[in-house]
Amino acid sequence: MATVHNTKPLSSRTVETMKPGDKIKSDTGENIGLRVKCGATGLKTFFYRYTSPITSKLVQVKIGNFPETSLAEARLKLQELKQVRRQGRCLASEAKEEKWQKQQEREQDQELELGQRSSVEKSFTVEKLVELYLTQYIEDRKSPSGKVIAGARKPKGQSETRRTLYGDVIPKLGEMPANAVTRKAVVDMVMAIVQRGANVQAGNVLRELSAAYEFAIGLGYFSDEFANPAILAKSSLRQAKMKLTHQRGKRVLPDTELVALLKWLPGSDYTATQNVLRFTLWTGCRTGEVCNAAWKDIDLKKRTFHIRESKTEVERYVQLPSQAVEFLKTLRLITGDYPFPS
Repeated sequence: MATVHNTKPLSSRTVETMKPGDKIKSDTGENIGLRVKCGATGLKTFFYRYTSPITSKLVQVKIGNFPETSLAEARLKLQELKQVRRQGRCLASEAKEEKWQKQQEREQDQELELGQRSSVEKSFTVEKLVELYLTQYIEDRKSPSGKVIAGARKPKGQSETRRTLYGDVIPKLGEMPANAVTRKAVVDMVMAIVQRGANVQAGNVLRELSAAYEFAIGLGYFSDEFANPAILAKSSLRQAKMKLTHQRGKRVLPDTELVALLKWLPGSDYTATQNVLRFTLWTGCRTGEVCNAAWKDIDLKKRTFHIRESKTEVERYVQLPSQAVEFLKTLRLITGDYPFPS
């Protein structure tokens, strides 16, 4: 931008009326070196232009913006800067040096932070990842006040999840840093489970390991660039058409076999087991639901069985057939709180 060399000193009015596109205006007399420019947004800036005593090149230093910095204040600051220049110092060079120094400090801080994070991540093994997931999410835990906080799973599910992870994940990957586990390492672990014929267990292991990683990622245990290796492995196995779910049952009892079974059960051994099987056949309930049945959930008058806890976590009422009602009336006389005690 061109400069207008004034023969008259700058005035507040001159600065105030400057518009975008106007040439840079300069002061005169003892204030020579003071300049003001109006930017494209209309912002007016005072700066000191001088020859550096160090590089012998023309440089400039910002003084302030108008009207926050008045013309009188800019002139006072100018005299201070000139005094510094007379001492052989170059403020522009010092500002660049300070900026470079701060950049170096930021880079060093970032390197230190990365080093510390790397050290922490190396000590955060897969076993610690699993324990974090189990103790802070899946299982019941106590608050600082001593109050018990229910886990995400019921007691049976808690023990099954711990057994699943400690049975297959910990022996293979437990000592590895959690951030060093690769897609291939997870795929190899899952395929080893598949090779022993436990496809469903392989799917369970992969699901729980993936959930453990997601839990830790959510708590900030990994960098923003980290990718869940279990999710990556799941994608690879899906592409390979690897089935990790149970096969739908194909064997069913035809009517003739069902009749034969119902006739055979009353005279079979293991009374408790035969009672569960008979009630299961009459109602179509899961054997686990039958074993957990309590008399408080059974209404013989309304002929209903209230299932409060099920595999799908949805409670429901089951209508009881007449055979089941008569059978329960007999059991009521010889059992306590539960019709099918273990």
